[in-house]
Amino acid sequence: MNYKQHTIKAPVTVSGIGLHTGVVSNMTFTPAPANHGYKFQRIDLPDQPIVAADVDNVVDLSRGTTIEQNGARVNTVEHTLAALVGLEIDNVLIQLDGPEPPIMDGSSIEFVKALLEVGLQEQNALRNYFELTEGITYKDEARGVEIVGLPLNDYRLTAMVDYNSPVLGSQHASITNMNQFEREIAPCRTFCFLHELEALHKQNLIKGGNLDNAIVIVDRVVNDSELSMLAEMLNKPKVEVKETGTLNNTELRFKNEPARHKLLDLMGDLALIGRPIKGQILAARPGHAANIGFAKRVKRAIQEASIQSVPVYDEKKPPVMDINQISATLPHRYPFLLIDKIIHLDETTVTGVKNVTMNEPFFQGHFPGNPVLPGVIQIEAMAQTGGILVLNTVENPEDYWTYFLGVDKCRFKRKVIPGDTIIFKCELLAPIKRGIAKMSGQAFVGGQLVMEAEMSASIVKKKA
Repeated sequence: MNYKQHTIKAPVTVSGIGLHTGVVSNMTFTPAPANHGYKFQRIDLPDQPIVAADVDNVVDLSRGTTIEQNGARVNTVEHTLAALVGLEIDNVLIQLDGPEPPIMDGSSIEFVKALLEVGLQEQNALRNYFELTEGITYKDEARGVEIVGLPLNDYRLTAMVDYNSPVLGSQHASITNMNQFEREIAPCRTFCFLHELEALHKQNLIKGGNLDNAIVIVDRVVNDSELSMLAEMLNKPKVEVKETGTLNNTELRFKNEPARHKLLDLMGDLALIGRPIKGQILAARPGHAANIGFAKRVKRAIQEASIQSVPVYDEKKPPVMDINQISATLPHRYPFLLIDKIIHLDETTVTGVKNVTMNEPFFQGHFPGNPVLPGVIQIEAMAQTGGILVLNTVENPEDYWTYFLGVDKCRFKRKVIPGDTIIFKCELLAPIKRGIAKMSGQAFVGGQLVMEAEMSASIVKKKA
């Protein structure tokens, strides 16, 4: 699994017809900054509105996942998002001049090829994984559907399906390493049964569907009049059923291609959680409704965990900012530069690390013989951590000063001594307005809260 976030090196465009809308569109993947995530932009609409790939923006699940925000809608996003997840790409703006990404051949492989053609770019930010610490379950007993997420220090998915069909029967598919995605999951195409085809057509769906971008499974005897009707529906001169049990003898790329495509859909739908996951996902008879229901439960767990979350510090992982990068951003210098590393940084949250040693000069006069880190030093270190967050919101941060304006609700829970490693976490309480930032801050040692406070600071541009 990647530690660092990634985007792509250059824009790349794919074009084609949308599966359900039947509208031809051009879709351009463009590089995006760290912590941007996945966002779609409808460049064909006035003001070119942006739609975040977020489970809270899901508005329709009719044979695909549709999201809507800012008056703009994007249909059938799952194959596009699965390609990004499978390649471990974190930040992309997806510009679209129509209502739906092109279906291509019904899989994600053409998106994967386009993205790999321009290449991936590592970014100086750690991936913000959400680690499942306990089981999360979604059930739809009426449909026999169940999805379970279990703790695991990796990301693995298994999909199990049972179609009660003599053609397909019971199938399962798994991915245990994202390196498998391009070869084993991405090429797997969307499919439907023959008895679903007419119903989908009557619902005004699959306007762009044909036998070049979908597999139609035939699990019953079909007479000549039905075949003629199907040919007219699919704009084909003739359709026929061969021994494989698919229309026009479509050959499966894998014996369990339908199960693998269900896994692909699951990966794309779970991308709407908004963060990469560490966990084992087991899905029995998954579909878009169940996938989104499970994704909402995971997102709710993330929100609940963030209220009292203790930051995880893994010394083996490279920091987002080392001491040299911190020095290039903050004006402080020895002996008053108090932060050693930044291990997390996004639009609203920052996490910093301070290693407390006996060599720091203030210990000579502060409780000699019983060294305790002064509370004012803890507050200043927290303020410097918050300063990194505030400066991250402006271009050319070296052109700005941050001034500490005030502290409120400060509480010291236990003493900090030499040898301790303090983890500072600061989070914006509200969007920055008129250069004023308000933050909540917490300090942890060994997983225990040692100090907390609310702070305010101002951003002032340096005089030329």
